[in-house]
Amino acid sequence: MWFFARDPVRDFPFELSPELPEGGPPGPWVLHRGRKKATGSPVSIFVYDVKPGVEEQTQVAKAAFKRLKTLRHPNILAYIDGLETDKCLHIVTEAVTPLGAYLKARAEAGDLKELELSWGLHQIVKALSFLVNDCSLIHNNVCMAAVFVDRAGEWKLGGLDYMYSAQGNGGGPPRKGIPELEQYDPPELADASGRAVREKWSADMWRLGCLIWEVFNGPLPRAAALRNPGKIPKSLVPHYCELVGANPKVRPNPARFLQNCRAPDGFMNNRFVEINLFLEEIQIKEPAEKQKFFQELSKSLDSFPEDFCRHKVLPQLLTAFEFGNAGAVVLTPLFKVGKFLGAEEYQQKIIPVVVKMFSSTDRAMRIRLLQQMEQFIQYLDEPTVNTQIFPHVVHGFLDTNPAIREQTVKSMLLLAPKLNETNLNVELMKHFARLQAKDEQGPIRCNTTVCLGKIGSYLSASTRHRVLTSAFSRATKDPFAPSRVAGVLGFAATHNLYSMNDCAHKILPVLCSLTVDPERSVRDQAFKAIRSFLSKLESVSEDPTQLAEAEKDVHAASSPGMGGAAASWAGWAVTGVSSLTSKLIRAHPTAAPAETNVPQRPVSEGHWETQEESKDAEEDSTAADRWDDEDWGSLEVSGAEEAYPGDPSFKQEAESVLAQQDNWSTGGQASWAGQTSNPGHKSQESDWSSWEAEDAWEQGWQEPSPPEPPPEGTRLASEYNWGGPEPSDKGDPFAALSVRREAGAQPRRDSWGDDNWEGLEAESRQAKAELARKKREERRQEMEAKRAEKKTAKGPMKLGTRKLD
Repeated sequence: MWFFARDPVRDFPFELSPELPEGGPPGPWVLHRGRKKATGSPVSIFVYDVKPGVEEQTQVAKAAFKRLKTLRHPNILAYIDGLETDKCLHIVTEAVTPLGAYLKARAEAGDLKELELSWGLHQIVKALSFLVNDCSLIHNNVCMAAVFVDRAGEWKLGGLDYMYSAQGNGGGPPRKGIPELEQYDPPELADASGRAVREKWSADMWRLGCLIWEVFNGPLPRAAALRNPGKIPKSLVPHYCELVGANPKVRPNPARFLQNCRAPDGFMNNRFVEINLFLEEIQIKEPAEKQKFFQELSKSLDSFPEDFCRHKVLPQLLTAFEFGNAGAVVLTPLFKVGKFLGAEEYQQKIIPVVVKMFSSTDRAMRIRLLQQMEQFIQYLDEPTVNTQIFPHVVHGFLDTNPAIREQTVKSMLLLAPKLNETNLNVELMKHFARLQAKDEQGPIRCNTTVCLGKIGSYLSASTRHRVLTSAFSRATKDPFAPSRVAGVLGFAATHNLYSMNDCAHKILPVLCSLTVDPERSVRDQAFKAIRSFLSKLESVSEDPTQLAEAEKDVHAASSPGMGGAAASWAGWAVTGVSSLTSKLIRAHPTAAPAETNVPQRPVSEGHWETQEESKDAEEDSTAADRWDDEDWGSLEVSGAEEAYPGDPSFKQEAESVLAQQDNWSTGGQASWAGQTSNPGHKSQESDWSSWEAEDAWEQGWQEPSPPEPPPEGTRLASEYNWGGPEPSDKGDPFAALSVRREAGAQPRRDSWGDDNWEGLEAESRQAKAELARKKREERRQEMEAKRAEKKTAKGPMKLGTRKLD
């Protein structure tokens, strides 16, 4: 009938690769690469062509086919499918490489490590122990040609052609008839008398000794070469000598050989073997053991082979997260292994896990995701960020934990280039406005200003015009000194985004008010920024044709390339309130300023109190659980130097100013406001001792009151004739710039709109504070006098009488 004429090889679901055969063990089989037709997944195919006159070899091949199909063990070559016809035999296994070719390629690349060899030999000995002790089978063909390596670097025992039963069932060992294989036979097999006393594993353990010699020294030329260990490690030599001893009775059982090599200081007693053994039994481990294992895993991954991390560790990490509730501890090793993956493989394996993690409510997982975002942000596309990640991340702005809010702000620097118009210019700005104005933690307000300055170039032109000037102006009135510095540096970093009119009317008045700031670092940065803006205005004034060039970026669309110019203009401020961040502060006492756990409010002496952490710094200086190694404690101005190439003084003074900012750049050695970096400068407490905390700070946060209208008949300065003896009929060119505020105009409060700067009072803050104190004292004395007068007029009341009036 027709179906008997079908070719079974053609219908086989696997096909051979057109490449030349890789070669295989000496014997009947030829190793080919192949793939599954349905999925294209790679496999290895062992092919035996049936030829007339070699019936004995055909029976050996069929026996190997049967053995490999029925034997299942993690360290024995995995059988997938097979085909048996009158013309050929096909055995399909997992994709493997012969051990000899694998070791040669690794050695040429310089990546071969002793750790790999120790675990590979451990797997082969474990497979022999399974065959001898559990199955009562003698392999009878242990050699380099019978061992294969899969894509994860796992060694697999194959070459089952000449296997026989140790109990004598089915006759004795089959004859090989191949000189390349017979050279591994132990010497007792040449004794025809058979009087040598031996164990059932003796022959295989001799061959194991030959395999160990070949792994470290190359192909075995003759049996006599076994007497010289050569490059075999010293910790393995004693056990190797037991294997190749002339007396077969003393050769150890495979299980005892493993036990001896796993003893302290043994060849197989290392971290790599321990991790592999744990991974083999991870499904039955307790949750606490898994947590500890994953926490310590990332420390060892750098010394492990890349293929092992990709194909063995990564699947276990993904499984542990998906089904084992491993939580945040999986993240660090997961991202470390992810560095070995290509872009396409990363998208398939890591990104789905990351997206799912962002939806978790676990704070530990969220903060680790935010800290390590730079490792995977490049693999996230814009639709995924806007629809699946940003909606979850934005909740961090409202979190009660300061560490979450802080890391959420920092993460926006990485997410901003991928956010759409609504999320970036509306949603994110709404949260930044609230954080900068109302967050109780000074460093978080400061970091919000820093982040806004760094992502300013990604904002739309209308949002930049509406937000940047007002946001940085608000920062300059913050009671937290680093926030004021960040506001000044924010103006400097985004100088190309302001028109000349804004520079003159909005920015310079704000900066000029900071020239009398109580903090030296704020004053220094304000003076440098003022000089830079004045230099820019002066150059346009001298050559009006430069105006278009100077304002070319003002109305330009968002330009991601501009973000890099300001990438290093300021570092992040350090939060000292969260438990996680405080560990970093204590671990680096000289790199981060200390803060108290109370909200950022003014204190009675006009300066910020510091929290003593010297004991904590000594106790926790060796803490290993630090977040990362990035620079947390400095607001640098290196990017601002690049931002103002036209101002020569800016670059010359940058290094000297940074060296003086010990209060806030290097932290820890001085309080924020208690000391200044200049030893000859008076302390803030002595210079600004007349500040009243409540009055001074409240006045700093409020809008200035409008100025009193001038007396009638008073003339403006521009109306006078300053130079000539007679009044001039020409209009004063400065008259157009003078602006009078209407008497009824009221300033807007707490908004990101335009601020009014003409109403600043001429009196000093010290005088205002003194005046307020005197008024309170007079009011108190007046009230006491009234009480005393009333008491004297009516006199004391008698006991028991009622007050009628």
